[in-house]
Amino acid sequence: MYEPIRTKSVHTTAGAAPDFPHRSREEELDIQLAGRLAALLAVTEELRAQEPSAELDEAAGRLTEQVARLRRGSSPGRDRQLTEDAPPARTTESAHGPEPRCAALHRRAHALAGRALVVAASRADTAAAILAAERMDAHTAALAGPREPVTSG
Repeated sequence: MYEPIRTKSVHTTAGAAPDFPHRSREEELDIQLAGRLAALLAVTEELRAQEPSAELDEAAGRLTEQVARLRRGSSPGRDRQLTEDAPPARTTESAHGPEPRCAALHRRAHALAGRALVVAASRADTAAAILAAERMDAHTAALAGPREPVTSG
């Protein structure tokens, strides 16, 4: 009644060699996390240029180590070169007038660290998750401004 199928089905995957290499979920998450941390490193480098500090130097070093680990030894030098050519962060408008450039960078870094934290948590990467959470805390503190020391008396 029906004519037999003479060609292989496009839906058959058993035993067929793939036309392109597939990556595992873990590899995809590695790539995504490395990208998020590299973006955070780029903003950290911009912040270091605006307001140099030992804390930002240490953070940049730790971010570089994590990106290199995730890229299996490849340093984020290419990303650093791309960010040097990129236009500077824009000043944003708020209810109180234009937001200073450093505050805008801290907000951007906080958002990037949050995204990195989500990916690190989904891939169960404790070291990257801790680093991202620490960076979120640091940028939150920088946005809050200097605080008065608490004295008991």
